[in-house]
Amino acid sequence: MIRYGYSGLPRGGVGDGEFLDGLAERGHEAFELAFTRGFPWKEQRCARFGREAAERGIRLSIHAPYFAVLTVADEDRAKQCRAALEHTIKLGAELGARIVVAHLGSRRGEEPGVLIDRMRRHLDWIGSKVDGLGVPLGLETTGRVSHMGSLGDIALLSSEFPFVRPVVDWAHIHALSQGGLLSLEAFAAVLGFVRENFPAWKIDPLHAHFSDVLYGEMGEIRHIPYGDGSLRIEPLVRACREAGMRMTVISESRDIRSHDAIHAELCTSLSVSTQEKRNGRAVASGAIDFPVVPRASENSDGFTLSGYERALRLSNLDKPFFPNGYTKGDLISYYTSIAPLLLPHLEDRAIVMSRYPDGTDGGFFYEKQAPGHQPDWMPLAPLGSSSKGEVIDYVTARDVESLMWLANMGCIEIHPWLSRLRDVEREDFAVFDLDPAKGAGWEHVVSVARLLGVALDRMGLRGYPKTSGSTGMHVYVPLDPVHSYRRVRKFVERVGHLLAAANPAEVTMDRYIPNRKGKVFVDSGQNRAGATIASVYSVRPRPGAPVSTPIRWEEIDHVTPEEFTIATIWDRISRHGDLFAPVLKGGQVLDLAEEALGIAG
Repeated sequence: MIRYGYSGLPRGGVGDGEFLDGLAERGHEAFELAFTRGFPWKEQRCARFGREAAERGIRLSIHAPYFAVLTVADEDRAKQCRAALEHTIKLGAELGARIVVAHLGSRRGEEPGVLIDRMRRHLDWIGSKVDGLGVPLGLETTGRVSHMGSLGDIALLSSEFPFVRPVVDWAHIHALSQGGLLSLEAFAAVLGFVRENFPAWKIDPLHAHFSDVLYGEMGEIRHIPYGDGSLRIEPLVRACREAGMRMTVISESRDIRSHDAIHAELCTSLSVSTQEKRNGRAVASGAIDFPVVPRASENSDGFTLSGYERALRLSNLDKPFFPNGYTKGDLISYYTSIAPLLLPHLEDRAIVMSRYPDGTDGGFFYEKQAPGHQPDWMPLAPLGSSSKGEVIDYVTARDVESLMWLANMGCIEIHPWLSRLRDVEREDFAVFDLDPAKGAGWEHVVSVARLLGVALDRMGLRGYPKTSGSTGMHVYVPLDPVHSYRRVRKFVERVGHLLAAANPAEVTMDRYIPNRKGKVFVDSGQNRAGATIASVYSVRPRPGAPVSTPIRWEEIDHVTPEEFTIATIWDRISRHGDLFAPVLKGGQVLDLAEEALGIAG
């Protein structure tokens, strides 16, 4: 739940490997490079140090130079600050760092609104330079009344900039509250504010600084040896446990004895807290470190979900669902943890359930009609069926409990409609399903996807790729909901034929399966009313529990579908957030593309 380390630099004369071995031997799992005075390391040493730290399981972060702040008005100095933050983030990418920490800067008597607007401009510039590097910029809470950096300030900026995260400096909050962090309740109140004002993926784990502090009326004065002041780590550990939050704690104390004293108290507190019983048992097996693990109380009828707004009965939590031993409880915990990213993609959509009651080794079936024993609080979507001539009540997923229910039903895959309930006749994205036939591999899929990316770009359209979670790739083209299914299908089909003409050795539009051998089939038929496709972030019923995962165009040559699973996806999400979020915004129409392709709308 809590990784601990400290901030500093390896001592002169000590090799990096020896230094990192020392950290590991002392039980430290994190280290923050204090580049606070400048840049003592070049890219090559950062890359080497990062590799060696990864081998030892030590997570790295960097503290940017103190002068690199965001409130500077003078443009020449502001350029230096922005360049320093850009360079720190690029060094962080070489290190494999999880976050770069920076201060917001001084108020200098200016109005908060003026300062926020200035910081927006600086962050706009920085974001354009570091987009895609996967190293977030952590804005640290201030310890002085004269500086910007309240959690409210940071929450506002984080809501506008995907790469911005909060960094909670507990010593600073303690100082500004005049010694207010003395109890479990005080720490819990801060964590509660963080959870309410930041999306879950931006605070998993929450990056935090900790040290004892001397303070006065204006806030922090200086760090002091641990134990000389009143700030303690034990109530923070308890608050973190009760909130179910993962946290990286970096000691900013000035001496090794304080680092060790904080660590010793933290370890003791963790040991005690894990012996305390909470409501029921963990739903997950413990094989995966999920961001959120729900708990349930056992009774004669299975298990009852604890601590959630809606009542839910769970069953067979320990049943193996995947060949490697991942359980039904792990599937439930995955969908619980991914809910903040997945739910917006399911909002207002009918869902077809792909059910595996006995896991991937058992049989499966698709279920459109709600089974009748779904919870009373789950809204249904009644839609007419042209094939059956009757109304089908589809299930929907508007909240995390809905996802838990689906997983408890053995619904490994989630298949939403391509249109929303408010206008079921019109897609709000076009889907290119790149399906490799026998004899074609991932490298063929990548080649075809690159060709498709060029075609979309020349038509002035944005496309967003994701792994299917199986062997193929899906490319979504977000659209305003003004196009019929027939129109979208015709567009995808025409583009598919052009790809096949341009690269007949690798692309086919032939629906006769034996004729596809060694090629990638572009399945335009997915774009029809009632057809569904595995949602982004859906688990797939394959060994390792792979997940359909958004990828960036520039990385498709370097990733493989099997590397993204319910166990491994969390670091990627922490770094990049929801790369599929732009798909939800639409903002495109097919008129000009159809004209270029010579097809009628």
